[in-house]
This record gives sequence, structure tokens and C-alpha cells, in this order.
Amino acid sequence: MLLVTPEEMQRLDSLTIEELGLPGMVLMETAGRGVARCLSERWPELKERGAVIVCGPGNNGGDGFVAARWLDHWGWPVRLFLLVEPGRYRGDAGANLALVQRLGMEPVDLSGGDLSPLAQALRHGGVVVDAIFGTGLSRHVEGRFAEAIRLINSSGLPVAAVDIPSGLSGLSGRPLGEAVRADITVTMAYPKVGHVLYPGRELTGRLEVWDIGIPDPRRLGEGVRRLFLDDAEARRLIRPRPAAGHKGTFGHLLAVAGSRGKSGAAELLALGALGAGAGLVTVASPAPVQEVLAVKLTEAMTEPLPHDKGEVSPTSAEVVERLLARKKAVAVGPGLGTGPGATDLVRWLVSNCALPVVADADALNCLSTDPSILSASVSPWVLTPHPGEMARLMDSTVDAIQADRISAAASLASSTKAVVVLKGADTVIASPDGRTAVNGSGNSGMGSGGMGDVLTGIIGALLAQGYPPFEAACLGVFVHGHAADLLAAAKGPWGYVASDVARWLPRSWAVLTGGSG
Repeated sequence: MLLVTPEEMQRLDSLTIEELGLPGMVLMETAGRGVARCLSERWPELKERGAVIVCGPGNNGGDGFVAARWLDHWGWPVRLFLLVEPGRYRGDAGANLALVQRLGMEPVDLSGGDLSPLAQALRHGGVVVDAIFGTGLSRHVEGRFAEAIRLINSSGLPVAAVDIPSGLSGLSGRPLGEAVRADITVTMAYPKVGHVLYPGRELTGRLEVWDIGIPDPRRLGEGVRRLFLDDAEARRLIRPRPAAGHKGTFGHLLAVAGSRGKSGAAELLALGALGAGAGLVTVASPAPVQEVLAVKLTEAMTEPLPHDKGEVSPTSAEVVERLLARKKAVAVGPGLGTGPGATDLVRWLVSNCALPVVADADALNCLSTDPSILSASVSPWVLTPHPGEMARLMDSTVDAIQADRISAAASLASSTKAVVVLKGADTVIASPDGRTAVNGSGNSGMGSGGMGDVLTGIIGALLAQGYPPFEAACLGVFVHGHAADLLAAAKGPWGYVASDVARWLPRSWAVLTGGSG
């Protein structure tokens, strides 16, 4: 699903009205009716207690007036409150205010600052509709607006937000002072960036995307190149596997991973790759680690590498060069270590490997002193840093990375010419050609060791199957989280481990491809 910024959404609104000729009143009518419909379907048991609708200035308030009219039409008691003077409403919003007034729903004017009527209504209402501010808000919320948001949040009532929780930045997903905590958010046409980045995702609650008739941006000549990865997008990315395929059809992945005391990282990488459908997996590790993995990994092949005290030695590149024959992709990094041998090997791969490479963990740390060397690589790379690794790669801080995750990922992708997967609760994928995506799957139960190793294996397997790097990264990230979501629903919200997620990957593929799951 396309993901837009507030500025892009504003332009799409304008193009739809001015160039296509679809009246703004029609768009507002469709939007407000959608809010009312979603609310009434979510909480039918609260109909008798009614809806408290709080409207701010502009078109967000106008959407609230339309929602009020439809809820009233369907028999809901409605209490309507204005945080600005009635005379401030112009255009479509003003026309819809006049409509509700003609129907006898006289709003309570709170513009003077006394919010006690709202507090009283919230004590007796059933549902709150937040129609105070829209996605274009850029200033800090203060005064009666902030007080109204505090009253809504403390009411204990379920909250439906119009387009975005008021006070939340539609661009960064961060509160601008006070912000509404919604149970559902009904947004128009497309999700906004602020809905899917934390903490915005949590404040948004369940996101309902309501079609109001705005065409695909590409039909309007607009180049939106940002995706939100949901089930539908994942299904679009999955390639059919030929019925007559065999292990050679589905690619051979070479994994270079592990060191003394970190054989588990290499094992988890292999499990992820096998669960993602790789035809063959070979794990190359320092000789003492290979002996352990040969016992633990029944379905994967293992190869020993020269070692120095349990880490790969500087002569390992010679063996890896031989192992690249007949492989389709390489995964490098988990548990590899950061000694001279590992650093030399990773840099050798940058200069000499002609296959797609996914790099994680220690491989990223080996690259962090000069990640610019990736821009001259003869092969495509996928980097999968967590925020700490990202900060080292960009010579920045974790706080700076987290403050603007999309821009950070896009910047590193541009400078290294690699696809970047910035991991986290709202994983961001960025391509050097300017495309970006935000993942919609996964849960907090994934906050345990080894999850990134499994993801590296998944992406590596998809690269080995011939997926382009950006698509492999997007699909790999989504399926990784989707398997964890299925696991959490079946087993419990936390306490599962990375190997459990790897073993649930077949279930995820079954659900996404229409199997029984």
C-alpha cells in the first residue's frame, strides 16, 4: 500500500478537486461517513450512550460535522463541541456546520476556554470522535486544544480519530506536545508516515484506510515512492514457485557466519534461510565452529574456514572464493567477530564477490570504519543494521537515527548504493534509487536475541531465489514479522525465541499464499 506524507496528501486532495473536478464537498462527505461507519461497526453496543464529537478548525472539523450528521441519522445521540468560534469555519467545513445546525444539532462553542461542558459530556458518553487537528499539523499544541486532548485521553472512553490522532505529527509520528491516544483511526485514501512510525503507530491504534475517491497518485502524475508493507503488499511481492522446481531451482545460499561461542548465530541464519525456501544452504564457519554446526544443522551443509583462536583468519578469503562457485547469494556477519580476519574477509567480499550479499551484525561493524567502499562494489548489497549499528555506520548517534528513521535509512542507502534495512518496531527499508518502505508486521515478543540472524537468513534465501534486493528485503522483513505474529497469536505474546520464528515461517507462507496455514 502506498504511504504518503501530509504534504503529498494535500497535493493529492488539490489535484483531485482542481484537475479532476471532484468537489471537495463530495470528498468530505465520503470521509465523514466513513468515520461514522467505522465507529458504528466497531462499537454498536455503545449506540445508546452516544457519541461525543470534538471539532477543531478546518477540514478535520468539517469531517467531524459529517460524521455527526450520519451518526444522528443512524439513531446515535450526538453531542457536538467546537474548539473555535462557529464563524471561523469556511468553505466545505462551514457548509457542513450549517447542515448539522439546520438538523437541530447545535454545537457547544468552547472557544472561550471553559471546557467543563465537554468534561461533563465525556462522563456520560459512549464514544469520542477526535476531529480536532488533521495530518498537516506542524505546530506545538497548546491552550484549550491541549486541554481538550487531555480530557479525551483521561475519559476512559473509546476514541475514534479522524485522519490522525490530534497532536500527532503526520510526518514524523511524534507528538507535538499533547496527542490523542486513539483506539481506531480512520484515515483517508492512504496511510500517512506518522501513522506507521513509533510512537505514532501506538497512538493511532487500529488503522482503517477509507477510500474517498482520490485516484492512485501515479494516475495524477505524482511520484510517491513509499510503501507500507501489509499482507496485500507481501502477497504482491511473492513470486510463484514452479510446481516442477527442485533444490537447484530455488537457489544455493552461502552463509559466512559464526565464531567460537557464537555458533548459534550461524545456526539461526541457516534456519531462517531454509524456512524462507532456499533450495540449498552452505554455512562456512571457523573450523571449531563448523564441527558444532555439522551436528546441529541436519539440512544444511557446512564448510570449515581457517581460523585464529576461533575466529576466521586472514586466509579465509581463499576458501570463500572457492565456495562461491555455483552459489546464488551470500549472507555474512552473524557471530563472525570483528578481528582482522573478519574485517579482511568482509572487505574482500565487497571488492570481489559478484553475487548479491546480505550483511548483518559483525559484518556491519567491520564496514563501519569506511562504509563508503560499498559504493564501488561489483554486486548489490543489503545492509540490516539495528539503530546502534546504524549510528556507527553513519558516524551519528542512536537518538539522531531514531529521530528520523526514514531519512537516515535513505541517506545511508544513497551513500553506499546498498539497500538498507533499519531494524526496529517500525523497520524501514530504503533503496538507493529512492524507494522506501515501512514494515507493518511484527510484535514486541521479537525483542530477544537471534531474531536478526533469522532475518538475515530469510533475506539471503530470497536473494538466492532471484528476488531483486529491495523486494527481497521488503518481503523478508514482512514475512519475518508475520511469522512472529502468527506465533504470538497461537502461543502467547512473548517468551518465544528466534528459532521458533524460523520454524513458523512455513505457516506464514501458507497464510500469505492462500494455503490453510
